[in-house]
Amino acid sequence: MPTYNTPGVYIEEVATLPPSAVATATAIPAFIGFTEKGAPDVVEVAVVSSLLEFVERFGKPKPTPFVVDINDGITIVPAAKATPIAASPSVPERPLFYAMSLYFANGGGRCYVASIGNYSTVPSAEKYLAAFAALEREDEPTLIVMPDLGVLPQADFAAVSQQALAHCAKLDDRFAILDVRGPKGAKDVEDFRSGIGTTGLSYGAAYHPYLVTALVHQFDEKLVTVTVAGPAKDGKAGAPEQKSLADLAALDTTRYNRIKQKLSTTRVILPPSAAVAGVYMRVDSERGVWKAPANVSLSAVIGPLVPINPEQQALLNVEPVSGKSINAIRAFAGKGTLIWGARTLAGNDNEWRYIPVRRLFLNLEDTARKATAFAVFEPNDADTWLKVKGMLDALLYNFWEQGALQGATPEDAYYVNIGLGKTMTRQDILEGRMIIELGVAAVRPAEFIVVRFSHLLASSG
Repeated sequence: MPTYNTPGVYIEEVATLPPSAVATATAIPAFIGFTEKGAPDVVEVAVVSSLLEFVERFGKPKPTPFVVDINDGITIVPAAKATPIAASPSVPERPLFYAMSLYFANGGGRCYVASIGNYSTVPSAEKYLAAFAALEREDEPTLIVMPDLGVLPQADFAAVSQQALAHCAKLDDRFAILDVRGPKGAKDVEDFRSGIGTTGLSYGAAYHPYLVTALVHQFDEKLVTVTVAGPAKDGKAGAPEQKSLADLAALDTTRYNRIKQKLSTTRVILPPSAAVAGVYMRVDSERGVWKAPANVSLSAVIGPLVPINPEQQALLNVEPVSGKSINAIRAFAGKGTLIWGARTLAGNDNEWRYIPVRRLFLNLEDTARKATAFAVFEPNDADTWLKVKGMLDALLYNFWEQGALQGATPEDAYYVNIGLGKTMTRQDILEGRMIIELGVAAVRPAEFIVVRFSHLLASSG
């Protein structure tokens, strides 16, 4: 109480309303990868809200070098690859820029980018571990996305994926969107499941296969090598010579234009995590974190690199031995390319099988943790308990009202317990513990729709 010594009128404001809890953000990705302007030995973390901001802060894509043979109907091959572009589009050597393009095209917005080096930096698992340490200091990210991870060898890829799950489980406020490395199909899935381990599986989800996107490779004409026939000698064709596309412009305008036109149609293949992260953000903003980010079409995507049929997806979705579910991305006639799975890697876990359930609890836990911080060092008595209970009741009622919780009434959907004899003993109070119990009935996705038909006998002639 204030002390008054001078006669007069004094105003006191008395707080009668309980403190309020505001739900924290649910879909703020942190992308980890290599950028043009990255420092080789320092992790640089920045927030961007558009592709333009990304370019201004981190630079442009790494140009894809190509080898062109004009003696074979203009066959174009990525310089570091063995597969002709005409037959199979390629994965960029440093995919992060293209992944960011795909993310924003699929509804993505404000996000974090952790640059772990520039394009000349040698990729290593240690770079990713440094990024996890840097992101521990950031409170806002709720998703971890690593589109560049596929450039690592399988052993390092598996080790970093495990560390991503451990990072999310340690902080208990974020979720990892992982890619099944490589476009080969069943062998890639087997390698992924063998390498991901068994710890923290409910804190991540994996997606397969890679996507053929509507994005095209950026190239530098000086880095495009063209094989042409050399000058004829003694009536015979000259030996093949190699020139850059820039040099060819002055020698053969027709072929130069044909090659450049074909290069401008070379499609980029990308791991699906960035597009999926965009869908997470879009679904969260339009429906809520409790809605499964599935049965949603992908934008700027031509189709999955490897077609998946129902029989193949059955082996991805339900794996009886390890339970490590893989979410398929499939093409459907008339619908486009859809995310057709909503399971975490803990596919056999009845509590944490579904992505929206895991992410809803992460959001509720993070919100409750931050909202109850005001009560630290407050008197551990009935007045404080009432404030805490009222605040959390209002929070959960709001979630129930929006459709996040299952139950015809609030009493069916959740409960909040706190108090001496309910959640605490006198010894707990003596030791400074205030214990709050929350029970939540989360809605679950209808993964399998079963429609039953039977013959109905006519009741009259």
